[in-house]
Amino acid sequence: MIVDSATALYRTDFTGRGELSARQMHLAKFLRSLQKLSDEFGVAVVITNQVVSQVDGSAIFAGPQIKPIGGNIMTHASTTRFVLEALISHIGSPEGKRGRGEERICKVISSPCLAEAKARFQISPGGVSDVKD
Repeated sequence: MIVDSATALYRTDFTGRGELSARQMHLAKFLRSLQKLSDEFGVAVVITNQVVSQVDGSAIFAGPQIKPIGGNIMTHASTTRFVLEALISHIGSPEGKRGRGEERICKVISSPCLAEAKARFQISPGGVSDVKD
């Protein structure tokens, strides 16, 4: 089962700090129902989500930190977390990477069974494939 942009509707239906508690409770209920479906029927659940850069005083030293929208509820409801990136050119990027067509990077951020790592892949007319160097 794939849930695309899990928090997008919550961001439009619940606005402002006054509705934060209600939004988080509804989101937690939704994520628990997905967990029950996964457990009961033995299906994998993949959730895509938006992220936001946390810019504070430490950003000067460590760079901007990326946090999932939805906060700790999204983090704790996830077993394995990945970040998918396009290789695009960023001015001042520490990696200094340039865009290369449809090439992407998948980074393992947190997982009980996978080490933190990166994998390159590309999206082609035939689907997802290995990167051709």
